[in-house]
Amino acid sequence: MNALFEDAGKFLAGRVMSEAESSMQIELDSGKRVKVKAANVLLKFEKPSPAELIAEGQRLAEEIELELAWEFAPEDEFAFADLARDYFDAKAGPTQQAAALFKLFHAPHYFRRMGKGLFRKAPEDIVKAALLAIEKKAQVAAQIEVWTTALIASQCPEPVRNELYKILFKPDKNGPEYKAVVEAAKRSQRAPLDLLLDCKAIDSPYQFHWRRFLFETFPKGTNFPAALTAPAIKDELPLASVRAFSVDDSATTEIDDALSVQGLGTGTVIFGVHIAAPALAIAPDSPIDKVARDRLSTVYMPGWKLTMLPDDVVQAYTLQEGRDCPAVSLYVTMDEATLEVKSSETKLERVPIAANLRHDKLDAVVTEAALTGAAPADFPFAAELSFGFRLARHLKAQREVVRGKPENFNRPDYNFKLVDAAGQSPVEPPSGHETVQISERRRGAPLDTIVAEAMILANNTWGGWLAELGVPGIYRSQASMAPGVKVRMSTRAQPHAGMGVAHYTWATSPLRRYVDLVNQWQIIACARHGRTAALVAPFKPKDMMLMAIISGFDTAYSAYNGFQNAIERFWTLRWLTQNGITELDCAVMKDGLVRADTLPLVLRAAGADAMPRGARVRVRLGEPDLLTLEVGGSVLTRLDDSTRSDDDAVLEDDAEEGAEAAATGLALAIDVHDADASTDTAAPVPSAS
Repeated sequence: MNALFEDAGKFLAGRVMSEAESSMQIELDSGKRVKVKAANVLLKFEKPSPAELIAEGQRLAEEIELELAWEFAPEDEFAFADLARDYFDAKAGPTQQAAALFKLFHAPHYFRRMGKGLFRKAPEDIVKAALLAIEKKAQVAAQIEVWTTALIASQCPEPVRNELYKILFKPDKNGPEYKAVVEAAKRSQRAPLDLLLDCKAIDSPYQFHWRRFLFETFPKGTNFPAALTAPAIKDELPLASVRAFSVDDSATTEIDDALSVQGLGTGTVIFGVHIAAPALAIAPDSPIDKVARDRLSTVYMPGWKLTMLPDDVVQAYTLQEGRDCPAVSLYVTMDEATLEVKSSETKLERVPIAANLRHDKLDAVVTEAALTGAAPADFPFAAELSFGFRLARHLKAQREVVRGKPENFNRPDYNFKLVDAAGQSPVEPPSGHETVQISERRRGAPLDTIVAEAMILANNTWGGWLAELGVPGIYRSQASMAPGVKVRMSTRAQPHAGMGVAHYTWATSPLRRYVDLVNQWQIIACARHGRTAALVAPFKPKDMMLMAIISGFDTAYSAYNGFQNAIERFWTLRWLTQNGITELDCAVMKDGLVRADTLPLVLRAAGADAMPRGARVRVRLGEPDLLTLEVGGSVLTRLDDSTRSDDDAVLEDDAEEGAEAAATGLALAIDVHDADASTDTAAPVPSAS
């Protein structure tokens, strides 16, 4: 005797060796003997042989017309043998019965399985819906095949092009576009990115990086809502008796901060830090606030930026020269000779902005010699800037005592300027084909130092004031300067070891950072209400909204900085190609990494891993890859025998290594080995400001 049985959704047949009440021993054609539960045995037969029954039954099953079988099937439950007798003839044998079983079992949209060999036909509406789904699936499969064929032939279908960044980075693995790319990559035995490049799905390396960033960070686009206007400041603000000036780059439009100095030569000087005051007009949860909270920061990149606020709103509150601008002002009164701080006061007022000074026009003349009297000081606000420089060095020295070591600015910052074929800066987002100019700007220049220390003074003073009045704010803190101890944000006033201050907020850039706008609301409450400010401030102690803002800001700010680092690396690599640079002088870091002496570039160089940290070498460059942002090199020669082992060098190298790793890590979410793909299932902001 032979038996047909089901095993995990498959039908097998073999010779019955023995039979008990609840099970059978069955020998398969392979010679393997299996123990089968009696409940799984569906058919016993003498002839034909087990192999013939399976083969002939599967052939006959293909000939059964499901629509006809469904039409004449009983309304109640029925056995597969009953259907075989109705469909074939009354004497349907084992082969016909097996064919009916196979067809019924694999047609769940027509027949529902009810138990051992039993079925019930599905309702008509269910059948129709299932048939439509099957037809749709077939159409999708055919479309995937068409797209796959086109991709293999180096042609990119438009639907695939439209879904490109979603396919690569946030794919719907059941989407036909994704499946077509995966299948084409498998058949052509190419990496998905190489396949798409060959199909010209990616317009250019720059557009690839730019559109990827927009896809991941601005999925709804970068346009601001229509009819978004800047609300007027209703407060009757007094006019300050100062002549304030700002110091920024020429490209800066969001002028958040300005300085003033009063009382020079009298023995008592009042040093003023004046911050643009959008929080006097923008209310929490207002339409403009929701826009700012959504973006959380301005995004900087060479040749372009995406501002946190619409330009019309920015211009309403920016500290533009020639205007009396609403501001939150910190006045620090100090002894002119000793610079000892006697008192500080915060005011809400209109501040006359006498000038917007520009770094790029003054850095060459506002030198340390000119500010200390060793050289002529032929520039605006010379006396005020000289005092500001003296104060800045004093404040910096005090912070370095707390830090336990001096701040070491041994690496420069770099400015990127893009120009088109006519030599003009772009007025639209760059295309990636512009000429890039990279210039070095030494960190710690006098104007930088003056502004940075003034902002640290304001952020430290306001942070302490908020804490004193019991008004929560958003703080930045660092427990120590030990390697690996990161700066973190919280609502508690804690020391910032890296800055060398007891507490530190971000409150001096409210036009371009949302955290600063939040803190300004709290500071304004303190200025208006003093000791009772905690009762009326927009954010109360332990306010969960503050924690949500911190979390969102950390995420957004990391993404923005990551993109800025990556796109600056793109332009650095383009500068190498543009200028035909094949060799660079570098300093050895660790693990085979080197850092270029005159460019913001870290790369891996063969032969550097055996050299001491800090050794200077000449490196021959490989071909830069503007898409993956990778460039390799090999050490040609050692330039000197110097090494660096001080802690600052270690920390700086670690930071650069992290930036290099982030810039070169092109991680794709597409996976040609993913089983789901083939199955169907339902400008850098200075830290001081």
